[in-house]
Amino acid sequence: MSEFLSDDELKSLDPAETHAFESPVPTQPISNGEFYPAHQSKEQKKVEALIKEYGDSSAKKLGMERRQFLKTAAGMAAAFLAMNKVYGRVFDVSPVEAATPELAAERAQKYSGEFVCDLHTHFLRDDTRLTIFVKLREWTGRVGFNPDLAKEPQTLEHLKFGNYVKEMFLDSDTKVALLSGAPSDISTDWFLTNEMKADARQKLNTFAGSRRLLTHAVFAPGQKGWLDDIDRAIELKPEGWKGYTIGDNTNPTISKYPWRMDDEKLVYPAYEKFMKSGIRNVAVHKGLYPPGMEAEVPNLKQYAKVDDVGKAAKDWPQLNFFIYHAGYRYAGGPPMQGAPEVGAALFENTGRIDWVSDLVEVPQKYGVNNVYADVGAVFANCCITYPRLAAAMMGMLVKGLGADHVIWGTDSLWFGSPQWQIEALRRLEVPEDMQKKYGYPLLGPADGGIKRAIFGSNSARLFGLETGAKAAWKNDPMAERKTAYLASGQDRSNLAYGWVRKIDS
Repeated sequence: MSEFLSDDELKSLDPAETHAFESPVPTQPISNGEFYPAHQSKEQKKVEALIKEYGDSSAKKLGMERRQFLKTAAGMAAAFLAMNKVYGRVFDVSPVEAATPELAAERAQKYSGEFVCDLHTHFLRDDTRLTIFVKLREWTGRVGFNPDLAKEPQTLEHLKFGNYVKEMFLDSDTKVALLSGAPSDISTDWFLTNEMKADARQKLNTFAGSRRLLTHAVFAPGQKGWLDDIDRAIELKPEGWKGYTIGDNTNPTISKYPWRMDDEKLVYPAYEKFMKSGIRNVAVHKGLYPPGMEAEVPNLKQYAKVDDVGKAAKDWPQLNFFIYHAGYRYAGGPPMQGAPEVGAALFENTGRIDWVSDLVEVPQKYGVNNVYADVGAVFANCCITYPRLAAAMMGMLVKGLGADHVIWGTDSLWFGSPQWQIEALRRLEVPEDMQKKYGYPLLGPADGGIKRAIFGSNSARLFGLETGAKAAWKNDPMAERKTAYLASGQDRSNLAYGWVRKIDS
């Protein structure tokens, strides 16, 4: 299972950018390589057909090509309109907006200046061998998540620093991003070293003239010299820490050093260093462990769960623990063995979401207030498979943890520009039946208090970021660069990067 997926699994997958259909929102499960993607469902096929139908009709009236129309704000609105028709009303969108580029553009412009901080982003090192992510981008383009990816052969260059800057800061409304990473038991398979991330931060922030990029320093309990590595990382002054409890997530079948967050002997010495350094935001990868992966690597499941979060949080109230992916389990896997429909069925039948439900019970069970949920990858995954599940997850997180403890993240670049995910949350609402049955709150308007908190004010509070009228990012060289980029008529990239299932697989 080296490079996330086995050779047999890769034979049944295609790179995303080879798909011909260019959709502003993905219409098929796309894997970032950390899980095996499901087939395109019947519902997703209907959504894709409707997007094409709406796109053809509107483009003809406007004297455009469908591909051109789908790159507009109206094209994105049309995609959400199609999803509402198939899945039921979950997104706030009207037929008029979906057919009128000027109206849709006016709405997009209204929210474009709001503070969006993405605390879950990646790119790859120059000498990487992880070609899985190239294939992910190809798949994303081919299935229509990000059509621009299908225009040209994808290479590792698309997953490096230059394209990262373009897709994060020019093609989306993201104002500040946190560059994360992943460790490996094979030194060359680390996405980026801690020094590489610090160097990227210095380069981008120097150009921008403001604090646009934050970084994690990755720590790997159990690896030789790992505590000394933390001491060296402290000198780099990262804004936070990142760990994977399953150890080597890139090559899980050979992972040698899984760990638990509440391991007093192994891990608590690291927490002591974090506390003394003053760098107290600690992100931990959890979830993304469907039954299909469990069958392949059964010994690591116990480390992917969230049953170690509560004690660690209670023992270390001085630290803030960010549970990445919100602990969500069912991000992929063969049909009926962990695919998204299993997670959706579980919620509809029981009202629970593995292991998100366990996570939101932690504050009350342990009496803690230092546990946060990041929604990177899982919000995107649920939105394009079962939007009701995305709404349920967000409602569950806000109710259980509080709107001030839910953090925005997208796991980009794996899915291309994060703009479609930003737009999805802006439009998302918890259906009335869930509000009544489970007591989930309304998420409210795009510029309402709950969504403002999730998109950015929570991160601003935790990382000391400026968001007011005098915030440097509002008028820095990066803002000027984006203004010029948009004025030149550059198209937003609809490309996504990853893997999709072959039709006959």
